[in-house]
Amino acid sequence: MNVEQMTVVEITKLLEENNLSIAIINSLKQDSRVSVSRLFTKWQKRQEQNLLEKQRIQGLYKQERMLAAKGYNLIAGVDEAGRGPLAGPLVVGAVILPIGCHLPSINDSKKLSVKQREYLYHEIKEVAISVQHIVIDIDVIDHLNIYNATISGMYEAINELHQRPHAVLIDAVPLPDLEMHSLSLIGGDAISASIGAASIIAKVERDNLMREYDKQFPQYGFAKHKGYGTAEHLKALQQFGPCPIHRRSFEPIKSWGR
Repeated sequence: MNVEQMTVVEITKLLEENNLSIAIINSLKQDSRVSVSRLFTKWQKRQEQNLLEKQRIQGLYKQERMLAAKGYNLIAGVDEAGRGPLAGPLVVGAVILPIGCHLPSINDSKKLSVKQREYLYHEIKEVAISVQHIVIDIDVIDHLNIYNATISGMYEAINELHQRPHAVLIDAVPLPDLEMHSLSLIGGDAISASIGAASIIAKVERDNLMREYDKQFPQYGFAKHKGYGTAEHLKALQQFGPCPIHRRSFEPIKSWGR
């Protein structure tokens, strides 16, 4: 391939590839055209960013690799979505990933855009060894309180996994009654790929439910704020009062019932 005889448009298309041969890279470096030099510089920066992102993602498997070194090969990550909202269910996700599998941009679900979460949701479903999510209804939350409902949902999600994990990584909440080895990590969804994956599953599943509830109760704006106590949501509560999916054990709704 003679790079010097290629047009800028052809080189632009060529640089859309990530894996170029050493010969082509050297030819591009030596090309005297200013436009080609700029294109090649952008390509190099993109390669550096991709390498850093791959290193970041592999760093998210540190806890998993430490457990694997001790003989725990199937490691589940567990996280929840929806502890804070005034309305809607709590959803717990549990995921067993192949250790080291590359999931582009994986992170704490709250740090991702809707588009990124949706993409990763489907990628996780595709590559995971096992995926499960549990929906904890509003009446259970009000009966147990949100903390105990979270714990109950996490135990259930782990038990419902199609493959029994050898160890479990949990975001923040300790689960002392698990029969297998477990570790609770503060901010785990940002430092463990398995927990991060579980947080994405839980978040996407819950957001989908809240969009459905929005169709039933459009006056509250659930599709937009997902049940969190935004100014818009509080204004709607003042105007219309609570609906069947509002949590009666949460303020200010709790006080209104007195």
